[in-house]
Amino acid sequence: MTDVVIAGIGQTPVNEHWDISLRELAYQAIEAARDDAVGLIPQALYVGNMLAPNLSGQAHLGVLIADFVGLRGVEACAIEAAGASGGAALRAGYLAVKSGFVDVALVVGVEKLTDKIGPEVDNAIATSLDSDYEAVQGATPLTQAAMLMQRYFYEYAAPQHALAGFPITAHANGTGNPQAMFRKAIKPEHYQQAGMVCDPLNMFDAAPDADGAAAVLLTRFDLLPPDTPHAPVRIAGSSVATDTLSLHDRPDPLDFRSARLSVERACYQAGITVDQVDFFELYDAYSIYAALSLEAAGLAERGRGWVLAKEGQISLEGRIPISTLGGLKGRGNPWGAAGVYQVVEAVKQLRAEAGVNQIPEARLGLVQCLGGPASTAATHVLAAQ
Repeated sequence: MTDVVIAGIGQTPVNEHWDISLRELAYQAIEAARDDAVGLIPQALYVGNMLAPNLSGQAHLGVLIADFVGLRGVEACAIEAAGASGGAALRAGYLAVKSGFVDVALVVGVEKLTDKIGPEVDNAIATSLDSDYEAVQGATPLTQAAMLMQRYFYEYAAPQHALAGFPITAHANGTGNPQAMFRKAIKPEHYQQAGMVCDPLNMFDAAPDADGAAAVLLTRFDLLPPDTPHAPVRIAGSSVATDTLSLHDRPDPLDFRSARLSVERACYQAGITVDQVDFFELYDAYSIYAALSLEAAGLAERGRGWVLAKEGQISLEGRIPISTLGGLKGRGNPWGAAGVYQVVEAVKQLRAEAGVNQIPEARLGLVQCLGGPASTAATHVLAAQ
């Protein structure tokens, strides 16, 4: 078995694409990835998606997209793991290529939320919770995040506005990403004056829902064509781990156990320790998730993740840059597609193609997306060749 590499990347802008269908969004990202990979032809397609059956009225996305992009006959399926769907799809593609049964795999994450508005979207997103014990009581991912944030403040006596550094950093980085939904920086006073959406979580603590598609082409290093225009990026480590679906079943809801396990396993596979990575594309759907993810990864002590943000250690010039092209907060959150966007952005860093957001001499990137409050965690270590 040889190294699995990312040979091509593609993405659409993240926004409210009222006039573009789900299959057309996927097509645009896939064509960009295939152009980037110079002619590699996939034998398998893995689609990361969370909400299409509920919001687009469309299941069976594997064959839908394979047919639409001219890949009839290939192995194709959709993979759903809530917000970790994109990362889980990448894991499937990685395993297929690593095993030798597939030479080239295409992974696309796609989401189309604007087919519906209002309560229908909230209800669809709430299907990622435990229906019998959480969603039926009116819980949503937003209310879960608010409860975790309240508990975090209580347990660790964090000061008011302790998490402000996360959205401030994300929006600052988003200004340099032409694909981002929001390209305007915010100041501390903007965060402090923002309206509450679910106390203590304000509107800057939650990433905006959006449409988008991102794609990557995977192959083995020895199968790369000689005219490959980019230095390939290797998937050095890959892991998916799970925890309980319901928050109330966990001994400690502030311990993102699956996030910790998946980081440990991916880093072990890559032969590195987590403090060797040059940046961390974490899942900042909510500010509290960013703090808990840093702590779960071992990059901050329990209850001290917010300090890294306050001290500027997560900026592009800091000790552990995060959300380097805006993250979910600045770029927008296309839910099931978010994990593939994170990988595309990490590849741009490792290729030195991140423009004004480039981290000098970046060689190792850690990428993690979460389904629910770390009910599922998909983590990948990417390495520049």
